[in-house]
Amino acid sequence: MSEDDINTEDYPTEIHDYLAAFERSLVSVDEMLETMMSVSRSELLQKLEPLEQAKLDLVSAYALNSMFWVYLATQGINPKEHPVKQELERIRTYMNKVKEIADKKKASKLDKGAASRFVRNALWEPNPENEPTSKTPAKAKKRK
Repeated sequence: MSEDDINTEDYPTEIHDYLAAFERSLVSVDEMLETMMSVSRSELLQKLEPLEQAKLDLVSAYALNSMFWVYLATQGINPKEHPVKQELERIRTYMNKVKEIADKKKASKLDKGAASRFVRNALWEPNPENEPTSKTPAKAKKRK
């Protein structure tokens, strides 16, 4: 849409900035979709690892359902009462699971040998020359 196409008398002027921002967002989404559609899905998936494939599928499903949410809202239907809400929550749950898996892959691995050497060397061990000659500990004085 250009400025010439929009007659400011057709809608309140207070929302003009919001509509302009919405139009820019739509153009951005359109450009992104064109980029994604330029490469075949099978060719794209071959280049990705399984975890990345799952992320791509989830983001695609979430974006599609989010756009449907917006469509419902523009049609005067409350999307919170529509099954699309449960679908978005389900996808979000899977996104969290994939994020946990990715975080586990990034987590550092424990070197058990190094950890045991570190703990063993950090513990205090008395020297035999510093040990008392008697094997019985000294008795503590009783307090009255």
